[in-house]
Amino acid sequence: MSGKYFNADNAQSMGYKRVLLVEDDVRIADFVRRGLKAESYAVEVARSGQEAITIGSVGQFQVIILDLGLPDMNGREVCGLLRSQGVDTPILMLTARDTVQDKVTGLRSGADDYMTKPFAFEELLARIEVLMRRQRGGDSKPEASNELRVADLVLNGETHEVRRGEAAIELTPKEYALLECLMRMSGKMLSRTRILEQVWGYSSDPLTNVVDVYIRQLRRKIDDGHELKLLKTVRGFGYKMDAS
Repeated sequence: MSGKYFNADNAQSMGYKRVLLVEDDVRIADFVRRGLKAESYAVEVARSGQEAITIGSVGQFQVIILDLGLPDMNGREVCGLLRSQGVDTPILMLTARDTVQDKVTGLRSGADDYMTKPFAFEELLARIEVLMRRQRGGDSKPEASNELRVADLVLNGETHEVRRGEAAIELTPKEYALLECLMRMSGKMLSRTRILEQVWGYSSDPLTNVVDVYIRQLRRKIDDGHELKLLKTVRGFGYKMDAS
């Protein structure tokens, strides 16, 4: 835990979304914290159940991400104690325990969602966003389009169809996930490490060249034969999707 409690007012004034991450695995905690920070979340990390109860009961968070396997108590106990103290912050359980009974028990203890490790960072983000919308009581605005567009490249998130102009593009599931990641961050540079984390999950080997291999395959499918090249290499950094 940091030397002082999370300052919710300061974070809110800076435009941050507030998350309490309860995780004793340093590697996973650092991965999630860095990823959320890059998405403009302010993250407080608790390493034990008691820390989680202390911080979670006094801090103003929009989501609590809670591991089950904590050193001093079970995450379900933490969840139950927080709920008994009147804490109604949405709780997302993040754990390696993936049996149906584990999930049922976790949800019945007061959790709002349950996600198993290993996980894709993009899915974690999506689940956090859903919990935040639910906490706000829904959104009065119409749902945003499921389509992503960069120039004449279109990805339909509902049908999983991809087109460049009038031509349909066939992608493997991993190529699709990579393209979706790049298009959602259109115009922004993404490092290989960031792509690995978001598309392959935190357990991927950062030294692997899998990103470069898939980028080549994706570039061949979406850019070959087109004068405007959308998938660009940022030398010394990584890649970006850009129509300029």
